[in-house]
Amino acid sequence: MHSPAARRKSMLPTETIRTLVEQACAAPSSHNTQPWLFRAHGAAIELWADRTRALPVNDPFDRELTVSCGAALLSLRVAAAAAGFGARVDLLPEGPGSDWLARIEIANGAPEAGLAPLAEALRRRRTYRKAFENRPVPEDVMWAVEQAVAAEGAALVTLAGESRQQAAELVADGDRLQWDDPRWRRELAMWMHPRRAGDGLSVPALAAPIAQAVVRTFDLGQGVAAKDQQLATASPWLGVLITVQDDALAWLNAGQALQRALLVGCQLGLQASYLNQPIQVAVLRPRLQAVAGTAGHPQLLIRWGYSGDVLPAASRRAVEAVLEFGAG
Repeated sequence: MHSPAARRKSMLPTETIRTLVEQACAAPSSHNTQPWLFRAHGAAIELWADRTRALPVNDPFDRELTVSCGAALLSLRVAAAAAGFGARVDLLPEGPGSDWLARIEIANGAPEAGLAPLAEALRRRRTYRKAFENRPVPEDVMWAVEQAVAAEGAALVTLAGESRQQAAELVADGDRLQWDDPRWRRELAMWMHPRRAGDGLSVPALAAPIAQAVVRTFDLGQGVAAKDQQLATASPWLGVLITVQDDALAWLNAGQALQRALLVGCQLGLQASYLNQPIQVAVLRPRLQAVAGTAGHPQLLIRWGYSGDVLPAASRRAVEAVLEFGAG
């Protein structure tokens, strides 16, 4: 005979699972590929990598894909805590070579401490790609974001002064190298979609074919490099998220650290976006590591600041496209 608690644990309503997964899918992902699948079994929700949505040129080892899935995992943990559930997380249940990235057991227990208050930021968080307002980020706000990263086993190293200038130059170098590669341009163009598609980098429907053709055909690296270098230089706060290791587990944790930091930052009025070119281009990554003055492995280069703009949410796939139900 199962105890009442065990029966409650095994009877998580379908609609509850759908709601939790829908909130998890608010996480950011490279090119908005949303490279995740969720499989529900009773009270367990499994997180799987959807490698059909990989970026083999931009992300040949699926590092950013795994980081993106880690961000979705943290979002699921936040959603579960806000709903009053406890969550027991098992990372890489079949080891680092598997598409199965995590198993989350949802139960009636104490929610994870500190996560529930972040739920309101899940829907408000945006990736802000324009210039920030010219005002500094207070030290107490920076500390709160750094603590959020540390809570998930990573670290955020601030780049200021000469290191900021050097990082900005690496961003520009990365832009030029990426845009010089026709394969990279084709991959980027492939993920430029009308908003109704539910994924990818949104462009107006009528302009999509033209935008894709321009990106595929022309090396726009010099102009993009100049713009991104200025964004890096002028951002109120520039930081590189690092991990001790550089494997699938570290990437998953980097994604969780990223999303926790983004949600804490959102609560405190910050917006953020990424300048990951020096990490995506393999020859530049050790140089960024040296600029950061750390033995850790750079996973994301993040710019933080303030803006009064209210942006629409990025498009998302329907929850039915990313959620499967199995036997309990």
